[in-house]
Amino acid sequence: MQLEAYLERDDRIALPLGSTEQHAYLSLATDVILAERVAVEAAEPLGVPVLPPLAFGVAPYFAAFPGSLTLAEETYTQVLRELIASLQGQGFRRILLVNGHGGNSEPAAAALSDGVALHDWWRALRTWALVQELDPDASHASWMENFPWTRLPGVALPTGHKGPGPRDSDDPAAVRREIGDGSYGGDYARPDEDVLRLWACGVEETREKIEAI
Repeated sequence: MQLEAYLERDDRIALPLGSTEQHAYLSLATDVILAERVAVEAAEPLGVPVLPPLAFGVAPYFAAFPGSLTLAEETYTQVLRELIASLQGQGFRRILLVNGHGGNSEPAAAALSDGVALHDWWRALRTWALVQELDPDASHASWMENFPWTRLPGVALPTGHKGPGPRDSDDPAAVRREIGDGSYGGDYARPDEDVLRLWACGVEETREKIEAI
């Protein structure tokens, strides 16, 4: 009933896209947590609803890490097409997919239609520029995903810096041998002042994207 009333004045909605996969010393749900939270914090001042996140994505290269799940690209695209069609059938005309996982980007882009946009929050222009300013090696499972809400209680992160990440490979066993603990490179941790500055930038750019759809 609340959404019916909302649709009388607005037709925007956000759908966060995540992935359940290894993140070294961080939560398996890191991409899910971040996609949902950045969407909620961005959308709340605008009064735009945010759906529960799609928690599983495309991550076949992590298959050798227990707890890392994947969908085929074709399956993922079809799932998104059907979810988008459901929303459009109910009257939502402007839909933002707020993505938190790089492996989802191409198959999600293949599902787009009129009124539907895709936003990879962590590599929006200003957000990614800030990552590069602070640590050009930063990547998957580094400090740029190490927020207070993705850390695991009782798990101590290593100190220091890990060199740049792995080469592309379709062999999950080879990926695991090359990346070891799961981090793709960069500082394992940085001061919360840095990570919260990055977060604020990500929220701001996500909000701008919602306003523009």
